[in-house]
Amino acid sequence: MKMKKFVAVAMAGCLAASLAACGSTASSSAATDSAATAEEATEATATGTGFTVQLGPNPETLDPALNSAIDGANTIITIFEPLLLVNENNEVVGGQAESWEVSEDGLTWTFTMRDGLKWSDGSDLTAKDFEYSFKRLADPNTAAPYGQTVVGMIAGYAEATGNPDPATGEMTTEPDFDALQVEASEDGKTLTIHLSYPCSYFDKIAAFAAMSPVQQATVETNGDSWCTQPDTFICNGPYMISEWTPSERIVLTKNPNYVGGWDTSRIVSDTITLLLIEDEAAAYAAYNSGEAQLVKSVPSDEIPSLTKAEDGGDFYVDSNLGTYYLSVNCEREPFTDPLVRKALSLAIDREYVTEVVMQGTYSPAHSISCPGITDADGSQFADNANGGTPYIGSDYDANLEEAKSLLAEAGYPNGEGFPAITYSTNDQGYHMPLAEYLQTAWSELGIDVTIETVEWASFTPQRRAGDYDVCRNGWVMDYDDPSNMLELFQTGNGNNDGKYSNPEFDAAIEASKVADKAEHFAKLHEAEDILMEDMGCIPVAYYNDFWLQSSSLQGTWHSPYGYWYLQYGYVAE
Repeated sequence: MKMKKFVAVAMAGCLAASLAACGSTASSSAATDSAATAEEATEATATGTGFTVQLGPNPETLDPALNSAIDGANTIITIFEPLLLVNENNEVVGGQAESWEVSEDGLTWTFTMRDGLKWSDGSDLTAKDFEYSFKRLADPNTAAPYGQTVVGMIAGYAEATGNPDPATGEMTTEPDFDALQVEASEDGKTLTIHLSYPCSYFDKIAAFAAMSPVQQATVETNGDSWCTQPDTFICNGPYMISEWTPSERIVLTKNPNYVGGWDTSRIVSDTITLLLIEDEAAAYAAYNSGEAQLVKSVPSDEIPSLTKAEDGGDFYVDSNLGTYYLSVNCEREPFTDPLVRKALSLAIDREYVTEVVMQGTYSPAHSISCPGITDADGSQFADNANGGTPYIGSDYDANLEEAKSLLAEAGYPNGEGFPAITYSTNDQGYHMPLAEYLQTAWSELGIDVTIETVEWASFTPQRRAGDYDVCRNGWVMDYDDPSNMLELFQTGNGNNDGKYSNPEFDAAIEASKVADKAEHFAKLHEAEDILMEDMGCIPVAYYNDFWLQSSSLQGTWHSPYGYWYLQYGYVAE
Protein backbone atom coordinates (compact mmCIF):
# COMPACT_ATOMS: atom_id res chain seq x y z
CA MET A 1 0.00 0.00 0.00
CA LYS A 2 1.46 3.36 -1.00
CA MET A 3 1.85 5.79 1.87
CA LYS A 4 2.58 9.50 2.13
CA LYS A 5 5.01 10.14 4.96
CA PHE A 6 5.09 13.21 7.19
CA VAL A 7 8.01 14.06 9.44
CA ALA A 8 7.98 17.05 11.80
CA VAL A 9 5.83 19.55 9.87
CA ALA A 10 2.63 19.62 7.80
CA MET A 11 0.68 22.77 7.07
CA ALA A 12 -2.29 23.37 9.37
CA GLY A 13 -5.73 24.56 8.43
CA CYS A 14 -5.55 28.32 8.95
CA LEU A 15 -2.95 29.18 6.33
CA ALA A 16 -2.79 31.12 3.08
CA ALA A 17 -6.12 32.90 2.51
CA SER A 18 -7.57 31.78 5.82
CA LEU A 19 -4.59 33.04 7.79
CA ALA A 20 -4.80 36.41 6.08
CA ALA A 21 -8.50 36.58 6.89
CA CYS A 22 -8.22 35.76 10.55
CA GLY A 23 -5.28 38.08 11.12
CA SER A 24 -1.98 37.55 12.81
CA THR A 25 -1.81 34.79 15.37
CA ALA A 26 0.55 36.92 17.41
CA SER A 27 -1.04 38.12 20.61
CA SER A 28 1.53 40.64 21.74
CA SER A 29 5.12 41.68 21.65
CA ALA A 30 5.59 38.45 23.55
CA ALA A 31 4.11 36.44 20.74
CA THR A 32 5.75 38.49 18.04
CA ASP A 33 9.06 37.70 19.65
CA SER A 34 8.14 34.08 20.31
CA ALA A 35 11.09 33.05 18.19
CA ALA A 36 13.34 34.49 20.89
CA THR A 37 16.30 32.24 21.40
CA ALA A 38 16.38 29.66 24.13
CA GLU A 39 19.48 31.39 25.48
CA GLU A 40 17.57 34.66 25.97
CA ALA A 41 14.72 32.87 27.72
CA THR A 42 17.04 30.86 29.92
CA GLU A 43 19.00 33.95 30.93
CA ALA A 44 15.79 35.76 31.81
CA THR A 45 14.71 32.96 34.10
CA ALA A 46 18.02 31.84 35.49
CA THR A 47 16.76 32.37 39.03
CA GLY A 48 13.91 29.91 38.50
CA THR A 49 10.96 32.26 38.23
CA GLY A 50 7.42 31.73 37.02
CA PHE A 51 4.49 33.79 35.82
CA THR A 52 0.78 34.19 36.55
CA VAL A 53 -2.19 34.45 34.17
CA GLN A 54 -5.97 34.52 34.38
CA LEU A 55 -7.74 32.77 31.50
CA GLY A 56 -11.02 31.85 33.15
CA PRO A 57 -12.80 30.66 36.30
CA ASN A 58 -13.02 27.13 37.72
CA PRO A 59 -12.92 24.70 34.81
CA GLU A 60 -15.88 22.34 34.56
CA THR A 61 -13.40 19.52 33.93
CA LEU A 62 -9.78 18.94 32.95
CA ASP A 63 -10.48 15.48 31.57
CA PRO A 64 -9.51 15.88 27.88
CA ALA A 65 -12.37 13.63 26.78
CA LEU A 66 -15.02 15.57 28.71
CA ASN A 67 -13.92 19.18 28.34
CA SER A 68 -15.72 21.33 25.77
CA ALA A 69 -14.80 24.81 27.07
CA ILE A 70 -11.97 27.06 25.94
CA ASP A 71 -10.79 27.81 29.49
CA GLY A 72 -10.37 24.11 30.23
CA ALA A 73 -8.65 23.59 26.89
CA ASN A 74 -6.11 26.32 27.64
CA THR A 75 -4.97 24.31 30.66
CA ILE A 76 -5.19 20.94 28.90
CA ILE A 77 -2.87 22.02 26.05
CA THR A 78 -0.25 22.98 28.65
CA ILE A 79 -0.35 19.75 30.65
CA PHE A 80 -1.20 17.16 27.98
CA GLU A 81 0.16 16.38 24.53
CA PRO A 82 -1.69 14.60 21.68
CA LEU A 83 -0.09 12.68 18.81
CA LEU A 84 0.47 15.96 16.95
CA LEU A 85 0.73 19.65 17.86
CA VAL A 86 -0.02 23.01 16.26
CA ASN A 87 2.97 25.32 16.70
CA GLU A 88 3.24 29.11 16.84
CA ASN A 89 3.37 29.29 13.02
CA ASN A 90 0.07 27.40 12.87
CA GLU A 91 1.75 24.33 11.44
CA VAL A 92 0.94 20.75 12.39
CA VAL A 93 4.07 19.17 13.84
CA GLY A 94 4.92 15.98 15.66
CA GLY A 95 3.86 15.74 19.29
CA GLN A 96 4.01 12.37 20.98
CA ALA A 97 4.36 10.97 17.46
CA GLU A 98 7.63 11.76 15.71
CA SER A 99 6.24 10.95 12.24
CA TRP A 100 3.08 9.78 10.51
CA GLU A 101 2.06 8.24 7.21
CA VAL A 102 -1.17 8.35 5.23
CA SER A 103 -2.15 5.70 2.72
CA GLU A 104 -2.78 6.71 -0.88
CA ASP A 105 -6.54 6.23 -0.46
CA GLY A 106 -6.53 8.41 2.68
CA LEU A 107 -8.07 5.69 4.83
CA THR A 108 -5.11 4.49 6.88
CA TRP A 109 -3.07 6.73 9.15
CA THR A 110 -0.02 5.29 10.89
CA PHE A 111 1.73 7.19 13.67
CA THR A 112 5.23 6.33 14.90
CA MET A 113 5.78 7.26 18.54
CA ARG A 114 8.87 9.02 19.89
CA ASP A 115 11.31 6.98 21.90
CA GLY A 116 11.31 7.31 25.68
CA LEU A 117 7.82 8.72 26.17
CA LYS A 118 6.78 8.99 29.82
CA TRP A 119 3.79 9.92 31.94
CA SER A 120 4.32 12.57 34.58
CA ASP A 121 4.65 9.81 37.21
CA GLY A 122 7.65 8.40 35.30
CA SER A 123 5.92 5.32 33.90
CA ASP A 124 6.17 4.44 30.20
CA LEU A 125 3.69 5.90 27.71
CA THR A 126 3.10 3.98 24.47
CA ALA A 127 0.75 3.79 21.49
CA LYS A 128 -1.43 1.49 23.60
CA ASP A 129 -2.33 4.49 25.79
CA PHE A 130 -3.64 6.30 22.72
CA GLU A 131 -5.60 3.23 21.64
CA TYR A 132 -7.31 3.15 25.04
CA SER A 133 -7.95 6.90 25.05
CA PHE A 134 -9.50 6.98 21.56
CA LYS A 135 -11.77 4.03 22.36
CA ARG A 136 -12.73 5.76 25.61
CA LEU A 137 -13.85 8.77 23.53
CA ALA A 138 -16.15 6.48 21.56
CA ASP A 139 -17.55 4.69 24.61
CA PRO A 140 -21.12 5.97 25.24
CA ASN A 141 -20.48 5.62 28.99
CA THR A 142 -17.83 8.32 28.72
CA ALA A 143 -20.36 10.74 27.20
CA ALA A 144 -17.58 12.71 25.51
CA PRO A 145 -19.02 15.90 23.98
CA TYR A 146 -16.50 15.75 21.15
CA GLY A 147 -16.72 11.99 20.61
CA GLN A 148 -18.55 12.06 17.29
CA THR A 149 -16.49 15.00 16.03
CA VAL A 150 -13.03 13.57 16.67
CA VAL A 151 -13.41 9.80 16.28
CA GLY A 152 -16.67 9.57 14.32
CA MET A 153 -14.75 9.15 11.05
CA ILE A 154 -12.83 6.13 12.37
CA ALA A 155 -14.08 2.81 11.02
CA GLY A 156 -16.18 0.90 13.53
CA TYR A 157 -17.50 4.04 15.26
CA ALA A 158 -21.15 3.07 14.69
CA GLU A 159 -20.61 -0.33 16.30
CA ALA A 160 -18.62 1.23 19.12
CA THR A 161 -21.48 3.57 19.96
CA GLY A 162 -24.28 1.01 19.64
CA ASN A 163 -25.39 1.82 16.09
CA PRO A 164 -27.55 4.80 17.11
CA ASP A 165 -30.82 5.33 15.28
CA PRO A 166 -30.31 8.29 12.86
CA ALA A 167 -33.67 9.80 13.79
CA THR A 168 -33.56 9.50 17.56
CA GLY A 169 -29.93 8.92 18.46
CA GLU A 170 -30.99 5.92 20.57
CA MET A 171 -28.70 2.87 20.56
CA THR A 172 -29.98 -0.15 18.64
CA THR A 173 -27.22 -2.62 19.59
CA GLU A 174 -24.93 -3.20 22.54
CA PRO A 175 -21.99 -0.75 22.31
CA ASP A 176 -18.61 -2.32 21.58
CA PHE A 177 -15.94 0.35 21.80
CA ASP A 178 -13.29 -2.25 20.88
CA ALA A 179 -14.86 -2.21 17.40
CA LEU A 180 -13.23 1.18 16.82
CA GLN A 181 -10.41 0.47 14.37
CA VAL A 182 -7.50 1.92 16.32
CA GLU A 183 -4.64 -0.52 16.78
CA ALA A 184 -1.40 -0.18 18.72
CA SER A 185 1.47 -2.45 17.73
CA GLU A 186 2.54 -5.08 20.22
CA ASP A 187 5.69 -3.11 21.08
CA GLY A 188 3.66 0.11 21.51
CA LYS A 189 5.76 1.94 18.93
CA THR A 190 3.11 2.53 16.25
CA LEU A 191 -0.57 3.43 16.21
CA THR A 192 -2.63 2.54 13.13
CA ILE A 193 -6.01 4.17 12.54
CA HIS A 194 -8.43 3.06 9.82
CA LEU A 195 -10.98 5.65 8.67
CA SER A 196 -14.39 4.88 7.19
CA TYR A 197 -13.97 7.74 4.70
CA PRO A 198 -11.03 9.96 3.71
CA CYS A 199 -10.64 12.88 6.11
CA SER A 200 -8.02 15.27 4.78
CA TYR A 201 -7.93 17.24 8.04
CA PHE A 202 -7.42 14.26 10.34
CA ASP A 203 -3.95 15.58 11.19
CA LYS A 204 -5.62 18.67 12.71
CA ILE A 205 -7.93 16.40 14.70
CA ALA A 206 -4.94 14.38 15.91
CA ALA A 207 -3.53 17.65 17.27
CA PHE A 208 -6.75 18.57 19.11
CA ALA A 209 -6.81 18.67 22.93
CA ALA A 210 -9.61 16.09 23.24
CA MET A 211 -7.30 13.56 21.55
CA SER A 212 -4.79 13.74 24.41
CA PRO A 213 -4.02 10.41 26.07
CA VAL A 214 -5.12 9.55 29.60
CA GLN A 215 -3.58 6.85 31.77
CA GLN A 216 -5.91 3.85 31.91
CA ALA A 217 -4.86 2.64 35.36
CA THR A 218 -5.38 6.08 36.90
CA VAL A 219 -8.82 6.57 35.30
CA GLU A 220 -10.05 3.11 36.25
CA THR A 221 -8.70 3.29 39.81
CA ASN A 222 -10.02 6.75 40.63
CA GLY A 223 -13.10 7.09 38.42
CA ASP A 224 -14.24 10.61 37.55
CA SER A 225 -12.21 12.08 40.41
CA TRP A 226 -8.87 11.21 38.79
CA CYS A 227 -8.62 14.68 37.23
CA THR A 228 -9.69 16.75 40.26
CA GLN A 229 -6.58 16.76 42.46
CA PRO A 230 -2.82 16.85 41.90
CA ASP A 231 -2.09 13.50 43.57
CA THR A 232 -4.02 11.53 40.95
CA PHE A 233 -3.63 13.89 37.99
CA ILE A 234 -1.26 12.02 35.69
CA CYS A 235 -0.51 13.82 32.43
CA ASN A 236 2.12 13.86 29.68
CA GLY A 237 2.64 17.50 28.73
CA PRO A 238 5.49 19.92 29.49
CA TYR A 239 3.82 21.03 32.74
CA MET A 240 1.92 19.15 35.44
CA ILE A 241 -0.46 20.22 38.21
CA SER A 242 1.27 20.62 41.59
CA GLU A 243 -1.40 22.63 43.42
CA TRP A 244 -5.13 23.12 42.90
CA THR A 245 -7.25 25.32 45.12
CA PRO A 246 -10.76 25.53 43.62
CA SER A 247 -12.01 29.07 42.93
CA GLU A 248 -8.51 30.37 43.65
CA ARG A 249 -5.64 28.95 41.61
CA ILE A 250 -4.00 26.06 39.80
CA VAL A 251 -0.22 25.93 39.95
CA LEU A 252 1.64 24.13 37.18
CA THR A 253 5.24 23.02 37.51
CA LYS A 254 7.62 21.72 34.87
CA ASN A 255 7.14 18.02 34.19
CA PRO A 256 10.59 16.44 34.76
CA ASN A 257 9.60 13.39 32.70
CA TYR A 258 8.38 15.26 29.64
CA VAL A 259 9.36 13.97 26.22
CA GLY A 260 7.50 15.34 23.21
CA GLY A 261 7.20 17.83 20.39
CA TRP A 262 7.80 21.07 22.30
CA ASP A 263 11.39 22.37 22.44
CA THR A 264 12.47 21.66 26.02
CA SER A 265 15.27 24.25 25.77
CA ARG A 266 12.55 26.92 25.53
CA ILE A 267 10.46 25.57 28.43
CA VAL A 268 12.18 27.65 31.08
CA SER A 269 9.68 28.88 33.67
CA ASP A 270 9.54 26.69 36.76
CA THR A 271 5.88 27.46 37.42
CA ILE A 272 2.78 28.82 35.71
CA THR A 273 0.02 29.97 38.05
CA LEU A 274 -3.52 30.06 36.70
CA LEU A 275 -5.81 32.36 38.69
CA LEU A 276 -9.34 30.93 38.75
CA ILE A 277 -11.22 34.21 38.73
CA GLU A 278 -14.71 34.70 37.31
CA ASP A 279 -15.21 38.29 38.51
CA GLU A 280 -13.77 40.72 35.95
CA ALA A 281 -13.07 43.44 38.51
CA ALA A 282 -11.02 40.99 40.56
CA ALA A 283 -9.08 39.88 37.47
CA TYR A 284 -8.44 43.51 36.53
CA ALA A 285 -7.21 44.25 40.05
CA ALA A 286 -4.86 41.25 39.90
CA TYR A 287 -3.37 42.63 36.70
CA ASN A 288 -3.02 46.21 37.95
CA SER A 289 -1.38 45.04 41.18
CA GLY A 290 1.21 43.04 39.23
CA GLU A 291 -0.02 39.71 40.60
CA ALA A 292 -0.94 38.55 37.06
CA GLN A 293 0.95 39.32 33.88
CA LEU A 294 -1.98 38.40 31.61
CA VAL A 295 -5.74 38.51 32.21
CA LYS A 296 -8.47 37.53 29.78
CA SER A 297 -11.37 38.93 31.82
CA VAL A 298 -11.38 42.68 31.25
CA PRO A 299 -14.27 44.78 32.64
CA SER A 300 -16.27 46.14 29.72
CA ASP A 301 -16.56 49.58 31.30
CA GLU A 302 -12.74 49.86 31.38
CA ILE A 303 -12.23 49.09 27.70
CA PRO A 304 -12.72 52.66 26.37
CA SER A 305 -9.88 53.89 28.59
CA LEU A 306 -7.38 51.19 27.56
CA THR A 307 -4.61 51.72 25.01
CA LYS A 308 -4.34 49.11 22.30
CA ALA A 309 -1.09 47.25 21.77
CA GLU A 310 -0.57 48.70 18.28
CA ASP A 311 -0.61 52.13 19.90
CA GLY A 312 1.96 51.17 22.50
CA GLY A 313 -0.44 49.93 25.17
CA ASP A 314 -1.12 46.58 26.80
CA PHE A 315 -4.66 45.92 25.55
CA TYR A 316 -4.73 43.29 22.82
CA VAL A 317 -7.50 42.40 20.38
CA ASP A 318 -7.02 39.38 18.11
CA SER A 319 -9.49 37.70 15.78
CA ASN A 320 -10.88 34.24 16.37
CA LEU A 321 -12.43 31.66 14.10
CA GLY A 322 -15.62 31.63 16.11
CA THR A 323 -19.25 32.70 16.43
CA TYR A 324 -21.22 33.94 19.44
CA TYR A 325 -24.71 32.49 19.09
CA LEU A 326 -27.84 31.73 21.09
CA SER A 327 -29.06 28.20 21.71
CA VAL A 328 -32.84 27.88 21.58
CA ASN A 329 -34.23 24.75 23.21
CA CYS A 330 -35.75 23.07 20.16
CA GLU A 331 -37.44 20.42 22.34
CA ARG A 332 -39.51 22.94 24.33
CA GLU A 333 -42.65 24.72 23.24
CA PRO A 334 -42.94 27.26 21.72
CA PHE A 335 -39.35 27.00 20.41
CA THR A 336 -40.15 23.83 18.48
CA ASP A 337 -41.64 26.14 15.83
CA PRO A 338 -39.04 27.54 13.37
CA LEU A 339 -41.23 30.63 12.93
CA VAL A 340 -40.73 31.48 16.60
CA ARG A 341 -36.97 30.97 16.37
CA LYS A 342 -36.78 33.15 13.25
CA ALA A 343 -38.80 35.89 14.94
CA LEU A 344 -36.45 35.94 17.92
CA SER A 345 -33.48 36.15 15.58
CA LEU A 346 -34.83 38.95 13.39
CA ALA A 347 -35.70 41.07 16.43
CA ILE A 348 -31.97 41.42 17.22
CA ASP A 349 -30.14 44.50 15.89
CA ARG A 350 -26.72 42.93 15.40
CA GLU A 351 -25.02 46.13 14.35
CA TYR A 352 -26.18 47.82 17.58
CA VAL A 353 -25.14 44.80 19.64
CA THR A 354 -21.61 44.69 18.28
CA GLU A 355 -20.96 48.43 18.07
CA VAL A 356 -22.65 49.55 21.30
CA VAL A 357 -23.27 46.62 23.62
CA MET A 358 -19.98 44.92 22.73
CA GLN A 359 -18.13 48.24 22.19
CA GLY A 360 -16.84 47.39 18.73
CA THR A 361 -14.81 44.40 19.92
CA TYR A 362 -16.95 41.88 17.94
CA SER A 363 -18.56 42.09 14.49
CA PRO A 364 -22.16 41.31 13.39
CA ALA A 365 -22.90 37.66 12.51
CA HIS A 366 -25.29 36.95 9.68
CA SER A 367 -24.53 33.22 9.47
CA ILE A 368 -23.25 30.54 11.82
CA SER A 369 -20.07 30.05 9.76
CA CYS A 370 -17.57 32.75 10.58
CA PRO A 371 -15.03 34.65 8.44
CA GLY A 372 -11.68 32.92 8.08
CA ILE A 373 -13.02 29.44 7.27
CA THR A 374 -11.84 28.41 3.83
CA ASP A 375 -13.99 26.98 1.04
CA ALA A 376 -13.09 24.39 -1.60
CA ASP A 377 -11.37 26.96 -3.83
CA GLY A 378 -9.56 28.76 -0.99
CA SER A 379 -12.07 31.61 -0.81
CA GLN A 380 -14.12 32.41 2.29
CA PHE A 381 -16.80 29.82 3.07
CA ALA A 382 -18.98 32.49 4.70
CA ASP A 383 -18.79 34.73 1.60
CA ASN A 384 -20.16 31.91 -0.55
CA ALA A 385 -22.93 30.92 1.87
CA ASN A 386 -26.52 31.29 0.68
CA GLY A 387 -25.35 32.16 -2.84
CA GLY A 388 -23.38 35.12 -1.51
CA THR A 389 -26.38 36.74 0.21
CA PRO A 390 -26.38 37.06 4.03
CA TYR A 391 -28.89 34.76 5.69
CA ILE A 392 -29.86 37.64 8.00
CA GLY A 393 -30.13 41.10 6.43
CA SER A 394 -28.73 44.23 8.07
CA ASP A 395 -31.90 46.37 7.76
CA TYR A 396 -33.06 46.13 11.36
CA ASP A 397 -36.35 47.99 10.89
CA ALA A 398 -37.36 45.62 8.10
CA ASN A 399 -36.20 42.65 10.14
CA LEU A 400 -38.28 43.72 13.14
CA GLU A 401 -41.43 44.03 11.04
CA GLU A 402 -40.81 40.57 9.59
CA ALA A 403 -40.24 39.21 13.11
CA LYS A 404 -43.63 40.52 14.23
CA SER A 405 -45.28 39.02 11.16
CA LEU A 406 -43.64 35.62 11.76
CA LEU A 407 -44.68 35.60 15.40
CA ALA A 408 -48.26 36.36 14.38
CA GLU A 409 -48.11 33.55 11.80
CA ALA A 410 -46.94 31.23 14.60
CA GLY A 411 -50.11 32.14 16.52
CA TYR A 412 -48.83 34.91 18.78
CA PRO A 413 -49.89 38.30 17.33
CA ASN A 414 -48.14 41.07 19.29
CA GLY A 415 -46.90 38.35 21.62
CA GLU A 416 -50.41 37.48 22.81
CA GLY A 417 -50.42 34.05 24.41
CA PHE A 418 -46.64 33.72 24.20
CA PRO A 419 -45.33 32.33 27.51
CA ALA A 420 -42.83 34.22 29.64
CA ILE A 421 -39.37 32.85 28.89
CA THR A 422 -36.04 32.65 30.68
CA TYR A 423 -32.71 33.63 29.15
CA SER A 424 -29.80 31.85 30.84
CA THR A 425 -26.22 33.11 30.87
CA ASN A 426 -23.10 33.31 32.97
CA ASP A 427 -21.98 36.73 34.19
CA GLN A 428 -18.76 37.44 32.33
CA GLY A 429 -17.69 39.75 29.53
CA TYR A 430 -20.59 41.04 27.48
CA HIS A 431 -22.94 38.22 28.47
CA MET A 432 -25.01 40.25 30.94
CA PRO A 433 -25.17 43.44 28.82
CA LEU A 434 -26.34 41.28 25.91
CA ALA A 435 -28.92 39.56 28.11
CA GLU A 436 -30.32 42.93 29.11
CA TYR A 437 -30.41 44.03 25.49
CA LEU A 438 -32.28 40.87 24.45
CA GLN A 439 -34.77 41.43 27.26
CA THR A 440 -35.55 44.83 25.73
CA ALA A 441 -35.40 43.71 22.08
CA TRP A 442 -37.78 40.81 22.55
CA SER A 443 -40.19 43.01 24.50
CA GLU A 444 -40.74 44.71 21.11
CA LEU A 445 -42.43 41.43 20.13
CA GLY A 446 -44.53 41.41 23.30
CA ILE A 447 -42.36 38.71 24.92
CA ASP A 448 -41.56 38.85 28.64
CA VAL A 449 -38.00 37.71 29.40
CA THR A 450 -36.45 36.85 32.77
CA ILE A 451 -32.66 36.70 32.99
CA GLU A 452 -31.14 33.76 34.85
CA THR A 453 -27.48 34.19 35.86
CA VAL A 454 -25.62 30.93 36.40
CA GLU A 455 -22.11 30.37 37.76
CA TRP A 456 -19.77 29.22 35.00
CA ALA A 457 -18.99 25.81 36.55
CA SER A 458 -22.72 25.02 36.55
CA PHE A 459 -23.65 26.79 33.33
CA THR A 460 -22.09 24.43 30.77
CA PRO A 461 -23.56 21.21 32.23
CA GLN A 462 -26.98 22.92 32.55
CA ARG A 463 -26.79 24.02 28.93
CA ARG A 464 -25.67 20.59 27.73
CA ALA A 465 -28.55 18.96 29.62
CA GLY A 466 -31.05 21.24 27.87
CA ASP A 467 -32.24 22.77 31.15
CA TYR A 468 -33.09 26.20 29.72
CA ASP A 469 -35.36 28.08 27.31
CA VAL A 470 -32.81 30.26 25.50
CA CYS A 471 -29.18 30.63 26.49
CA ARG A 472 -25.99 32.18 25.29
CA ASN A 473 -23.54 29.94 23.50
CA GLY A 474 -20.54 30.15 21.23
CA TRP A 475 -18.05 28.10 19.29
CA VAL A 476 -14.45 28.71 18.34
CA MET A 477 -13.18 26.47 15.57
CA ASP A 478 -10.85 23.61 16.46
CA TYR A 479 -9.60 23.25 12.88
CA ASP A 480 -10.22 24.96 9.55
CA ASP A 481 -13.08 23.00 8.03
CA PRO A 482 -16.70 24.20 8.21
CA SER A 483 -17.78 20.74 9.37
CA ASN A 484 -16.26 21.57 12.75
CA MET A 485 -18.92 24.24 13.26
CA LEU A 486 -21.84 22.64 11.42
CA GLU A 487 -21.56 19.13 12.88
CA LEU A 488 -22.46 20.63 16.27
CA PHE A 489 -26.08 20.65 15.15
CA GLN A 490 -26.33 17.02 14.08
CA THR A 491 -28.84 14.87 15.92
CA GLY A 492 -27.07 13.27 18.86
CA ASN A 493 -23.90 15.38 18.73
CA GLY A 494 -22.58 15.85 22.26
CA ASN A 495 -22.27 19.62 21.72
CA ASN A 496 -25.76 20.05 20.24
CA ASP A 497 -27.00 22.02 23.24
CA GLY A 498 -30.15 23.25 21.46
CA LYS A 499 -31.21 19.67 20.62
CA TYR A 500 -31.86 20.77 17.05
CA SER A 501 -32.78 17.82 14.83
CA ASN A 502 -33.59 17.72 11.12
CA PRO A 503 -33.08 14.55 9.02
CA GLU A 504 -32.32 16.64 5.91
CA PHE A 505 -29.56 18.52 7.74
CA ASP A 506 -28.15 15.25 9.13
CA ALA A 507 -28.19 13.73 5.63
CA ALA A 508 -26.29 16.69 4.17
CA ILE A 509 -23.62 16.39 6.87
CA GLU A 510 -23.27 12.66 6.23
CA ALA A 511 -23.08 13.27 2.46
CA SER A 512 -20.19 15.72 3.04
CA LYS A 513 -17.99 12.90 4.31
CA VAL A 514 -16.42 12.15 0.94
CA ALA A 515 -12.99 12.44 -0.65
CA ASP A 516 -14.26 14.76 -3.40
CA LYS A 517 -13.37 18.23 -2.13
CA ALA A 518 -15.97 20.12 -4.17
CA GLU A 519 -18.73 17.75 -3.07
CA HIS A 520 -17.59 17.96 0.57
CA PHE A 521 -17.97 21.73 0.67
CA ALA A 522 -21.13 21.80 -1.47
CA LYS A 523 -22.87 19.51 1.03
CA LEU A 524 -21.71 21.66 3.93
CA HIS A 525 -23.19 24.73 2.23
CA GLU A 526 -26.42 22.78 1.82
CA ALA A 527 -26.35 21.85 5.51
CA GLU A 528 -25.91 25.48 6.56
CA ASP A 529 -28.76 26.53 4.28
CA ILE A 530 -31.06 24.07 6.08
CA LEU A 531 -29.85 25.09 9.54
CA MET A 532 -30.33 28.80 8.87
CA GLU A 533 -33.74 28.26 7.25
CA ASP A 534 -34.79 26.44 10.43
CA MET A 535 -32.89 28.94 12.58
CA GLY A 536 -31.65 25.96 14.60
CA CYS A 537 -29.44 28.46 16.42
CA ILE A 538 -29.31 32.26 16.42
CA PRO A 539 -25.99 33.80 15.30
CA VAL A 540 -25.25 37.11 17.01
CA ALA A 541 -21.60 38.11 16.57
CA TYR A 542 -18.25 36.93 15.29
CA TYR A 543 -15.69 36.53 18.01
CA ASN A 544 -12.52 38.39 18.83
CA ASP A 545 -10.42 37.74 21.91
CA PHE A 546 -9.25 40.70 23.96
CA TRP A 547 -7.01 40.77 27.01
CA LEU A 548 -4.40 42.68 28.97
CA GLN A 549 -0.80 41.51 28.88
CA SER A 550 2.30 42.99 30.46
CA SER A 551 5.25 43.61 28.16
CA SER A 552 7.35 41.66 30.66
CA LEU A 553 5.61 38.38 29.72
CA GLN A 554 7.43 36.96 26.73
CA GLY A 555 7.23 33.76 24.68
CA THR A 556 3.46 33.18 24.79
CA TRP A 557 1.11 33.38 21.82
CA HIS A 558 -2.60 33.42 21.01
CA SER A 559 -3.95 31.27 18.17
CA PRO A 560 -6.90 31.92 15.83
CA TYR A 561 -8.62 29.01 17.56
CA GLY A 562 -8.81 30.97 20.82
CA TYR A 563 -5.98 29.22 22.68
CA TRP A 564 -3.18 30.77 24.69
CA TYR A 565 0.04 28.81 24.43
CA LEU A 566 2.04 29.25 27.62
CA GLN A 567 4.70 26.54 27.26
CA TYR A 568 7.49 28.92 26.26
CA GLY A 569 6.37 31.78 28.49
CA TYR A 570 8.74 33.62 30.83
CA VAL A 571 9.04 36.97 32.55
CA ALA A 572 11.82 39.13 31.15
CA GLU A 573 13.75 41.22 33.64
